[in-house]
Amino acid sequence: MQPAAQNQPAAAPGTLRVLVVDDDPTVAEVVAGYLERGGYTVDRAGDGPGALRRAAVARPDLVVLDLMLPGMDGLEVCRRLRAEDPVPVIMLTARGDEDDRILGLEIGADDYVTKPFSPRELVLRVESVLRRSHAARPQGVATLTAADLRVDPTARRATKNGADLALTLREFDLLTFLLRHPGRAFGREELMREVWGWEFGDLSTVTVHVRRLRGKVEDDPARPRLIQTVWGKGYRLDAPTRAEG
Repeated sequence: MQPAAQNQPAAAPGTLRVLVVDDDPTVAEVVAGYLERGGYTVDRAGDGPGALRRAAVARPDLVVLDLMLPGMDGLEVCRRLRAEDPVPVIMLTARGDEDDRILGLEIGADDYVTKPFSPRELVLRVESVLRRSHAARPQGVATLTAADLRVDPTARRATKNGADLALTLREFDLLTFLLRHPGRAFGREELMREVWGWEFGDLSTVTVHVRRLRGKVEDDPARPRLIQTVWGKGYRLDAPTRAEG
């Protein structure tokens, strides 16, 4: 799964800090080495509590997080990190652990890489996620409203009935994209390309994010009225959208 080329400018790698969390010192050393050669500042931790301490001391711009950690697994670490700050997370998982991979996406991981993996591919994933999270925010872009939702792309703020929605990076981008194209059905491949910037990949990533987004924007996620499933096609936003400003 290779990220497609993006037109958005990324922040200079040297200004960005990545926390690598893995109890295998060889894996951690290799990953850290590739990231440092890519210009990133890298912190390392070998377990969950250590990762939380490092993140508290020096806020990372992104966390590369192994799923299987001693004492506190990566899922719990991700939950606790996300409770403090919406930091982007890329999870490292064993190749056969599909259920754990999906669970990682459900609790808010932005991406995952399966072991064994290419360090170069991991660096590309890091660049892709950071590019979106640190892209220059568009100025003068209209605020989008639909039903009781309001999304401000410039401030990257979304509200429902005036209350802020705690959306991850990908959830915000997915909601914004759907609001910009009301009434149009998109396949999962299209959403992966348009929202994630990937030409191919695991389509369950899209499915999980739609489910998570429904849980935050729908009054009854089990009977969604905004984000509809279009059988044989994908998903459609069923609400008139208005642009303001």
